[in-house]
Order: sequence, then C-alpha cells, then structure tokens
Amino acid sequence: MRKNRTAALAAASFLLLSGAFIATAPSAYAGIPGGTSANDRNTDFNGDGYDDVLVGAPGATVGGHAGAGLVTVQYGGKSGMGTSRAAVISQNTAGVPGSAENGDAFGQAVATGDLDGDGYDDAIVGSPGEDLGTVADSGGGVVLWGTPKGLVGTESTGLQADEPGKGRHFGSALAAAHFTDTTDGDLVAVLDSVGVALFQYEAAPAARSGSAAAKDLVRHSRTNFADKAPKTRSAAEEPPGINPSGLSTGDYDANGFADLVVSGISADDDSNHGWSYVLQGSASDADPLPVLALRGGPVVASGDINGDGKDDLVTGDPQGPDEGGESTAGGMIGVYYGSAAGPAGEVQQWTQDSPGVPGAHERGDRWGGDLSVGDTNGDGFADVAVGAPGEDIGTVADAGAVWVLRGSSDGLTAAGVRDFNQNSDGVPGAAEKGDKFGAQVSFTDPNADGRFGLLAAAPGENAGDGIVWVFSATSSGVTSSGSWTYGPAALNAPAKGAHFGTAIDD
Repeated sequence: MRKNRTAALAAASFLLLSGAFIATAPSAYAGIPGGTSANDRNTDFNGDGYDDVLVGAPGATVGGHAGAGLVTVQYGGKSGMGTSRAAVISQNTAGVPGSAENGDAFGQAVATGDLDGDGYDDAIVGSPGEDLGTVADSGGGVVLWGTPKGLVGTESTGLQADEPGKGRHFGSALAAAHFTDTTDGDLVAVLDSVGVALFQYEAAPAARSGSAAAKDLVRHSRTNFADKAPKTRSAAEEPPGINPSGLSTGDYDANGFADLVVSGISADDDSNHGWSYVLQGSASDADPLPVLALRGGPVVASGDINGDGKDDLVTGDPQGPDEGGESTAGGMIGVYYGSAAGPAGEVQQWTQDSPGVPGAHERGDRWGGDLSVGDTNGDGFADVAVGAPGEDIGTVADAGAVWVLRGSSDGLTAAGVRDFNQNSDGVPGAAEKGDKFGAQVSFTDPNADGRFGLLAAAPGENAGDGIVWVFSATSSGVTSSGSWTYGPAALNAPAKGAHFGTAIDD
C-alpha cells in the first residue's frame, strides 16, 4: 500500500512557440530509457533488480465493453520472463480511476519511470479513446504505482488534458525520464493531437497524507507543434510545424539530464516528411538549451550505438522520404549520433537496399515502422531492432519481419545483421497475410545478464488477438534458437480482438 504520500503531478510545459525549452525538462533519476547499461533502465516495478515487461492490449474486451483495453505486466527474475508471474490491469481493476468503456483503448500507449523517486518504477498507461463526459475521444491516462509487490491499482492516479477536446486523444504517446534537478523523480510527457505537456510528482501536505482523495492533478498548459516550428541550430532545411505522434528520451549530450524527442509528420505541406524536435534537458540554474529540429520520424528510439557515453537518436520513416525528398517507398531509418551539442551532424540513412541489409525495399514494407535500441551481446554497443510490419514473405502480403543491426565503435553496421520472420528457422508460427509481425519491437533484459533479448509483436495475429514472440540473446546477440510465443490468454487476459502487443514499454 502506498501510504503517507500523494500522487499530485504538477504541470510544466514547453515554451516552444518562442523557440525555447524551459529548464525544468526531465533528467534521469530512475534512468534514461534507451541506454545500454542496466542502470539506465526504468522498468523494475517491484524493485528486485530485474526488468519487467509491460504490454498493452487496447482492443481487449473488459466487462463486456469492446475495445476498453488492458495492460499486462510480467515480472523478470533469474530465469528471465515467463507467463506465470504476471498481472492483468484494466480500468475495472480495483483502485484504477474510471471504468472500462467501449473504445477507451486503455493500453494504446505505455511508458515507465520512477515518478516519485521511491526506488520502484511506475507505469503510465494511455487511453486515447477515453470519453470525458459527452466529449468523445478526449483521452486520458493512468499512473500505476510500483511497490514491493509490483504494480497495483490501489491509489493509482488519473491523467487528463487541461481541457476536454473532441478527438484530442490525450495519452496517444507517453514518455518518462528525469529532465531537470528540481525533483527526485522522473517527469511524465503526455502527447495529444496538438502538443505535449509535462507532469511532475509532488508530495501532499502532511495534513492530507494517507488519503486517497489527496491524489489530484494540477491542470497543465500545452504546446501546439502545428502552429509554429521552434528555432533550430541543426536542420536539413527550415523546419515546419508538425502533427506530433511519437516520443522518445535520451541523454544525447551526456550532461546527466534526459532530452525529450517529439516526432511527427510535417503539417504545412503534402510531403509527409518526418521531423523530430529535440527538447534538451538541463540543470535548473543553467541557460535553456536550444530546441533542435532534425529530419526524420515519426518513429523514434534512443540508445548509445557507438559506445561513446552519449545516446544516439534513431528515426524511422515507414513511408520512406529520404533526406533529399526522394521516395523510398519501402521505408527507411536515420541515425543521428550524440555530441556535446546533442544529436546533430549528418544523418546516417539505412534502407533495405543498404549494403549488407537482407532483402530489398518494396512499396508498403513499412521498414522502420517500429524501433528499439539495446545491447544484445553485452559488448557495450547498442544494437537497433527494425520492424517492418508490411513486409511480404514470399507471396504472403503484410506478414511482417524484423531486423537487428549491430552497434560498433564506428556506429551502426550491417556486419552480423540478423533478420527474422515467421518462416525463419527456429521461429514459431508461419507467415500469414496481415499478421504484421514486427509492428512492435522492444529490447528487454529480464534476467539482468547484460544482454538484451528481443520482443516482437504481431497485433494482427489470430484475427486481431495479437501474439508476442520472445527471442533470447547470447554472446553473439539475438537468436531464434529457443524462441517462443505467448498471447493474452496465457496471462489469463481476454484474447478476442485484444490486439495484444500494440504497445510494449521500451
């Protein structure tokens, strides 16, 4: 039980319209997601030193309500993760704000971080389809607090936008990290259709401590990314406003404070170019750092690929326009390496036509549809998992596939690349039309051996029930040997139409 504390989250906002990022942006108390070290992870809900796995199933039927959604948590240990030490949480779980309703999509987005600095990581779950009163799809979210027993619904805290808005989809993307030194805990970044806001944990006054009613939320302001682009000191061209859709965090300048990346598609033309805005964190007494605008997105992930102590930014553009605007219809990824000035310099671009990458780009592959960054063989260099849910396997359309490119002192390399699909040796199942294997990819180290295995999800598997594949990691990296699968039914969760694996915390 979480007694004698509150979960009030005081809002901070980004002052992007004037081209500045407030100094109270997040740094990493609980760790910066994407780092290669175990100390950089923030997915340990019960504080036992092992990564736990949080998976969203936004299509799940809960209490007879289709699409209400749920999340599952699987606890790591010496033997890694399995299906026996697990819990299922929805808005019908005791203590969770709200109630399961049709189309809430609870679990559409997930994130983790230690928001109150108590040593137990917390889970943030988005429900972008949540109706607020008569306002349809205004959206919302919930903070599930970590405890020695793991995640519990008790005294969990609701999140919602400053003002309800039809179709605002508050909670469509989430991130948590420690962006400044004004608080011991991580801050939460919440995205909706027009912008992003930060929330910060605050303890309740002593007179109110111990009361569930004391857990409230201070309303926040928002930043509208579509109206005006931030000033920039690193961009291929003048940045436009964007329709934001993705979030990532990383310490790209190694100043000890996490930076927030907001990515999306350009809003002011028909180019569908992806852009990523990097909002740099710093100490509260430091001069605010400039916002960086970089071509690439709307998919983003972060980690230290070249082992220099600075996180690198990986962008995914499944539609595929490259730096010069040419169309590579199969999708592409870009890598910006960290520096004293943040992720900058010339982007390193990859497609399926890059030397050493198996396959060939084809229209609709959606290569780069999801990304994850983590060290799979313990060599100190983070590797990059690339999902291509639209990849055809032979004549089987949209069966999906996954690639793992290796990190090195020289950066990302195709040497030792691995690629997997459901027809690969050792991989359970068979490639079927519309499975979309690789729609989500996530590295995790649930047995704390320093090598990150891979989770790959196919939310379209089994007519939309969804399945997750588990690939172990050895000294040689990710392997299909011994890989296995599980779905929501294995965790005692409703399976039909659940779209299990739509979101996996990274």
